[in-house]
Amino acid sequence: MRKSPSWGNFSNNKASSSPRKPFVEVKQRVRYSETDKMGVAHNKSYLEWFEIGRTEFCRHNRIPYKDIEAQGYYLVVVEAFCRYKKPLRYDQEFLIRVTLEEISSKKVVFRYELLSIQDESLVASGYTVHIVTNKESKVCSLPSRAYSGSIEKSWGLKFLP
Repeated sequence: MRKSPSWGNFSNNKASSSPRKPFVEVKQRVRYSETDKMGVAHNKSYLEWFEIGRTEFCRHNRIPYKDIEAQGYYLVVVEAFCRYKKPLRYDQEFLIRVTLEEISSKKVVFRYELLSIQDESLVASGYTVHIVTNKESKVCSLPSRAYSGSIEKSWGLKFLP
C-alpha cells in the first residue's frame, strides 16, 4: 500500500498525474473466480475491487469500517459509477488507487482508479457515494471526531458541516 500526493481526472487512458488529492494504493491480482469463460474480469468485480481499496483507505487512516460500525454508524452506498477503459484478465496484477474526494457529517465520496501494473495505464475509474445511517437505517450524522481526526491531519482536507 502506498500513499501519494498526486491524483487527477478520469477522462484519459493514462493514470492521473496532475496534483490533486493524495491516494492510497493497493496491489491486487485477478482471481479465476472473478473472470468469465474467456478469462476476462467480470464487470461486477470492479466494484468489489473499489470496496477493497476503500476498506484499505480507511484502515490506513486508522478508521477501520469495523470501528465505525461498532459506534453504531454505517456508510451505505447510494451511488456507484465505473468507467471501463480496457479489460483485466485472469492472473493479471493491477493497482487500486483510492482517495477521499469529499466528506461531511452525512456523506462520504471516494474516487478510484484501477491501473495496469505493467505500464500504469488506466483500466477503469469511478466513484462511490455513501450516506451515514444508524442501526435503524435512518440517515444520521457522524460525530465530528469520527471524520475530522487522522484523515484531516494526514490528508490536509477541509470537512464540510
